Amino acid sequence: MGSKNKLKRFRENETFGNVFQPTREEIVDAVFPLKGNWNEEVFKNNNPIVLELGCGKGEYSVGLAARYPEKNFVGIDIKGARFWRGAKTAVENNLNNVAFIRTQIELIEDVFAENEVSEIWITFPDPQIKYKRTKHRLTNAEFLQRYKKILNEDGVVNLKTDSEFMHGYTLGLLHGEGHEVIYANHDVYKNEGAPEVVTTIQTFYESQYLEINKAITYIQFRIK
Repeated sequence: MGSKNKLKRFRENETFGNVFQPTREEIVDAVFPLKGNWNEEVFKNNNPIVLELGCGKGEYSVGLAARYPEKNFVGIDIKGARFWRGAKTAVENNLNNVAFIRTQIELIEDVFAENEVSEIWITFPDPQIKYKRTKHRLTNAEFLQRYKKILNEDGVVNLKTDSEFMHGYTLGLLHGEGHEVIYANHDVYKNEGAPEVVTTIQTFYESQYLEINKAITYIQFRIK
């Protein structure tokens, strides 16, 4: 994407009421005003809040919002030029139950309050295969503890990935640390039993993976 396109998208993001782009200092050095107030200030209701981490173009966040109007969705990504597409689609389709925030996922505890979130989706994250990149994997032990702090008591995490490595790494970690694996499937489009929401909402890259018969895996779990 050219720099002019990026700048255009950044400017358009600033006009969207469903996009929030705080600076790191506004999140870390002060109490972020939406922390604990997402429902009251953004969605104007008390519906459950669901996050998509590393939301990319926001396809899954928008797809979930359209499918579940009784829930609120927040897509999180550090690259605003990417989720511009999702934010614009939401505006064009009057989807008032989805928002986007440009920030780093490691700051999630500064953006959401304890028990404020009911569910998390992690869709096609970078598996960070090299050992020295372990700390950047979105399902490593440190990230799981961050998620636990903002999830309510019954909160769940969903991981959907095309990476066999990420699937295996996460399952091993979950079992090793005694977390609750609710459901696991190493090929959701070939094996029966996958939740409908997993197979009916697809990202652009997911459709490309399917064209070359690449298996899509899924895990739903609860952090203990």
